[in-house]
Amino acid sequence: MIEMFHVYKAYPGDPPVLTDINLRVEKGEFLFLTGPSGAGKTTLLKLIFCAEEATRGQILVGGRNVARIRESAIPFLRRNIGVVFQDFKLLPHRTVEDNVALALDVLGVPRLQARERVRGMLKRVGLEHKADVLPLKLSGGEQQRVVLARALVNEPTLLLADEPTGNLDPVRTLEIMDLLRDVNVRGTTVLVATHDSTLLSRYQKRTVRLEAGHIVSDEDGVKAARRMVGA
Repeated sequence: MIEMFHVYKAYPGDPPVLTDINLRVEKGEFLFLTGPSGAGKTTLLKLIFCAEEATRGQILVGGRNVARIRESAIPFLRRNIGVVFQDFKLLPHRTVEDNVALALDVLGVPRLQARERVRGMLKRVGLEHKADVLPLKLSGGEQQRVVLARALVNEPTLLLADEPTGNLDPVRTLEIMDLLRDVNVRGTTVLVATHDSTLLSRYQKRTVRLEAGHIVSDEDGVKAARRMVGA
């Protein structure tokens, strides 16, 4: 599903954000990206989504080299990728339902079918009662769940989530993580960037740790969980 070969990312005048990244993620895998703030987790996800361009290296997503993809081809690539980033990018003057439906409108899904799917997804994230509310009327945690619903409503083959539980209370955090796990079981490849060690211990998925732009460890979930608790 994803292959990265000797990938670098740097901005003029600044130290490299990512250095010699080599990573392979299989189709249907669930992977945690972890590490301190500034380690490069968000940038790595943005390279996969073509929101940033690599300075050097090759990136394959579904067999396509996104490091060399034409700009005109990027929207087609993104149709199969769900994205949850920390900057929500919700349309402030459109309702929750309209924001979630946007992904389906772009794909040309018939309106009635789209609305049924949107309502079902809002129910899954616990926001069916907020369908007609504007985003600015929601809490940060509720906005986070709207973004997640928007990312999942078109049933993507790949989901990229950057701190998807960062604004949620512990109960809602587990509900959202269980939803991501269920989506993964159904076949979606899931990459979650998080610094929350309790999630890594609870879900025990493959964990790749970044520090200062380098991959410093790549462990299966059980081994990573044991190391975190000092076993």
